[in-house]
Amino acid sequence: MDSDFPNKALTSTRFSELNPPLSEPVLEALSESGFDFCTPVQVATIPLLCSFKDVAVDAATGSGKTLAFVVPLVEILRRACSNPKPHQVLGIIISPTRELSSQIYHVAQPFIKTLVNAKSMLLVGGVDVKADMKKIEEEGANILIGTPGRLYDIMDRMDILDFKNLEILILDEADRLLDMGFQKQLSSIISLLPKLRRTGLFSATQTEAVEELSKAGLRNPVRVEVRAESKPANDPAAHQLASSKTPSGLHIEYLECEPDKKPSQLIDLLMKNRTQKVIIYFMTCACVDYWGVVLPRLSALKGFSLIPLHGKMKQAAREKALASFTSLSNGILLCTDVAARGLDIPGVDCIVQYDPPQDPNVFIHRVGRTARLGKQGHAIVFLLPKEESYVEFLRIRRVPLQERSCSNDAPDVVPQIRCAAKKDRDVMEKGLRAFVSYIRAYKEHLCSYIFRWKELEIGKLAMGYGLLQLPSMSEIKQQSLSTEGFVPVEDINFEDIKYRDKSREKQRKKNLQAKKEAKEKEAKPQKPNKTPNAATVTKKKTARQRRARQTVEDEDELTREYRLLKKLKKGRIDEDEYAKLTGTDELL
Repeated sequence: MDSDFPNKALTSTRFSELNPPLSEPVLEALSESGFDFCTPVQVATIPLLCSFKDVAVDAATGSGKTLAFVVPLVEILRRACSNPKPHQVLGIIISPTRELSSQIYHVAQPFIKTLVNAKSMLLVGGVDVKADMKKIEEEGANILIGTPGRLYDIMDRMDILDFKNLEILILDEADRLLDMGFQKQLSSIISLLPKLRRTGLFSATQTEAVEELSKAGLRNPVRVEVRAESKPANDPAAHQLASSKTPSGLHIEYLECEPDKKPSQLIDLLMKNRTQKVIIYFMTCACVDYWGVVLPRLSALKGFSLIPLHGKMKQAAREKALASFTSLSNGILLCTDVAARGLDIPGVDCIVQYDPPQDPNVFIHRVGRTARLGKQGHAIVFLLPKEESYVEFLRIRRVPLQERSCSNDAPDVVPQIRCAAKKDRDVMEKGLRAFVSYIRAYKEHLCSYIFRWKELEIGKLAMGYGLLQLPSMSEIKQQSLSTEGFVPVEDINFEDIKYRDKSREKQRKKNLQAKKEAKEKEAKPQKPNKTPNAATVTKKKTARQRRARQTVEDEDELTREYRLLKKLKKGRIDEDEYAKLTGTDELL
């Protein structure tokens, strides 16, 4: 959070004027962090929690919700127990992602330090669970902050933790906790906690599922609803924003263009916002990987700081990427919805949705990464011509968009992208993988009546990805999708395209040679061996088969993940099984 936001995001109420009054150590910590005046959600929520009331808070993104529960949590624990035992858990904060949990943990530290002998612990996936358990055993833990999967895992394994005197439970981004399939873990966690406690449920959208959760976990909660400031009266769109969650400082546009023109329009946009801090959202992890490799190779973006971030990256890499982008005064973050909400990244000027989200509810959370706490912000969503009804759909949801015209002087970057693919097999393969993942993710759009995958113009889309050839996939073979607009590259042998990475190229050549030998072996008539060693023959055959299959493993993996995703959607497997089977373990 920043301390230099305009006063229009604040009330005239100082933290020192709240009733019940806050303790001096907390007021000093607030002042040292640059917080003197409260935001509306803080004015409404802090006194209620400090008066031992349960709350269900519905507030716009970027409204200061984190301090609205951290401050009362610390105040409640100060009154409850002046010298807690090492393994006596008094407070728990649960959030849906590792990044958000980490952010909350660091925001809370200056306030937790005002408590005597109180230890806090961050519990998220990506870290060895045994290391977490050892640290808790040795140092103790009075306040637990983390994701549902890891919290439940620790609570289930460690009998040493005492929850009998728990004072307060906070569920942050409750709607997303449920969207991400954490109902089972949340119910199990709540069942282990005492009923006589304070509970705060914070969410940007109060869905039916959130209402059910509030009934299960809250005792006669006070409902707090804080809407964003509406547009000025002279704004023609003011009546559409009467109860909108888009802040007044946020200007949202849509850019309608053909799929083969999208990359050129994106580059033009980035060049015109060279000094700004920009987040670009893509549909899939494979898309982030691809554009993260391609964009730095374009001459127009030379000198730009481009940082990829997605959920399949290792935890250390995710943390490093987020920290790097946060520290920049200008730069570009390429990401999936892993960074769509909750995260408070300072100074973000512009949000670009290169691909609209599969879930329309995520749209507002994406654009909410800018124009936070009263600042100005700009957001643009790219739409294909056949997706234009999405604009009206969002208007009905009180999220008005203004049209932005395509730039006529945008540089044509597709030849540069295709040239990069010819020079490096890694670019070519990542492009194919991204293209396939995009189409299969497009099929899962919740607004399928707007985003109709059978009307996708595959030819133009493939040109927009800079592909050298159309991939062999069932969606193209079995459906009459338009391949018009695709210009195949002539006079090129795709097997001759090398990896720029010499070690990868060396391994590829070994695989090709093994495949060639395996084919020759199959083609030759086998001579009978008088004394065959069955074990040796089987071993050699298996090794050759393994090497021959090496070149197609990536395509098999994509197909497998898509099938698992369909099983997850149909409820045949749960989130944990999906994470284990895909090897991501992202949500623990």
